[in-house]
Amino acid sequence: MRKALLVGIDNYHTTPLSGCVNDATRMAHILGKHYDGSPNFSCHLLLAPQATVTRSLLREKLELLFRDESDVALLYFSGHGTANNLGGYLVTQDAKKFDEGISMTDVLTLANTSRSREVIIILDCCQSGAFGGVPALANDKAILREGVSVLTATRNSQAAVEIGGEGLFTSLVCDGLEGGAADLVGDISVASLYAFVDQALGPWDQRPLFKAHVSKLLKVRRATPSIAPAVIRQLIDLFKSTDDEYQLDPSYEPSVEPHIAEHERIFGCLQQFNRSGLLVPVGANHMYDAAMNSRPCKLTPRGRFYWRVIASNMI
Repeated sequence: MRKALLVGIDNYHTTPLSGCVNDATRMAHILGKHYDGSPNFSCHLLLAPQATVTRSLLREKLELLFRDESDVALLYFSGHGTANNLGGYLVTQDAKKFDEGISMTDVLTLANTSRSREVIIILDCCQSGAFGGVPALANDKAILREGVSVLTATRNSQAAVEIGGEGLFTSLVCDGLEGGAADLVGDISVASLYAFVDQALGPWDQRPLFKAHVSKLLKVRRATPSIAPAVIRQLIDLFKSTDDEYQLDPSYEPSVEPHIAEHERIFGCLQQFNRSGLLVPVGANHMYDAAMNSRPCKLTPRGRFYWRVIASNMI
């Protein structure tokens, strides 16, 4: 079981926002299915103005998310965030001075005590980097238990930007989930999402934060693979070791007669590997030149990495 609570609040009494409902809705649409239409997360949307998201209602939904056993529990929040010397807060619509909403420390406690094996928290709000930090007056350090990953839009002192009716951070996260952060076989983790978002934001922009205590990288979604798993597995058939070279000759090139069907099939795989950065021709600029001049090809560092992954039966 994989379940997700996605919260988007636009209608605040003061300083209303314009992109949070759109962001939460888009996230739910993407997370609900893998690229091939197979089910991923069971998504529950909590949106304002459709509902009035009060502190008590949000607390209730958070407890329902984290209470029961599941494989993954994911929280996404888009709205206002704030922080003081006691820590950060997810601001609800009934916020008032000294009672801004749900404490990020309380959310962390729910996540740490959750019966879900894995927990993912994605926050697109101002000062979201305060999540999982150590408040100035805290007696104990805030610690993520194993299996918890946190991705925030900003550091604890920064504002989250909205552009054109959507959050800049969420827009990048969604692009990553749709394939920008995928590896060759289409797998996307929270870590790869962070790397994707991080590279898109400059030193003067809001800076995302990634905090995690994990022993493995959970797959958040599967996007369209660059190479079909059945094809990439042939890497270990064509190269007997990571240092092996595959010898080509003109019979591999489809434009040359006589045609050898098996050689042409293999050459098609090798060309896919070349386009994906897994191998390079030796002593030639292009795979066509390597074949026509009977040159070999060899694995790149990336190719050697995937060779080892396949040899370990992990793809």
